[in-house]
Amino acid sequence: MDAVRVALLREVLAGTEWWGATRRFGGVLRGSVVSHGGGLLLVGTPEYEPWHLAAHLVDEAAWSGTPELAPTLVRHDARPSDPAHLSVGPGRLAAARRGETLLVVSPTDPDAPLLEHVHDARRAGATILALGPDEGELPAMAHESLAVPQATDLDLDTVQHLVSAAAGENAVPAPRGQRRFRDRLSRLTDHLTAPPPTRW
Repeated sequence: MDAVRVALLREVLAGTEWWGATRRFGGVLRGSVVSHGGGLLLVGTPEYEPWHLAAHLVDEAAWSGTPELAPTLVRHDARPSDPAHLSVGPGRLAAARRGETLLVVSPTDPDAPLLEHVHDARRAGATILALGPDEGELPAMAHESLAVPQATDLDLDTVQHLVSAAAGENAVPAPRGQRRFRDRLSRLTDHLTAPPPTRW
């Protein structure tokens, strides 16, 4: 999903509970990583890796001038031979400490090993954020969570797009060239969503 589609989706959702919920959660994410400055760890489950969210957060970090939003993606099947940004394994969760933020993304309640890692990271002082199930151990363990019930019009992938965009809002002003890009994007969105001209 590109930036124009995200902008259109956000316009459609304006005034709904999803608009407020994703903006609030994105603000909590941004506030946690900026105020603590310890880094952002992003992890999914062995069956569901949030690599797409990782890429969008990297983009938002660059566009908003908030480098703290760029996450370290923790992968369950990472190998030392993988590229550096894909080679961080679950052992990194065991090293999580105070000041760091751990964002867990899962369509269902994670398995016991991941929950143990999350519990250990919380006990060590890391801030735990959860995006996914609306019940189970993960949301109960998290400092802040955004539930994406399975019986909803929006799926987990779409909500991740909204959260990453919201996390980049109200941050340090971007450099002038990046502001120009966003201004052009905003004008393009306005053009694409405007009603067709009347015939003469």
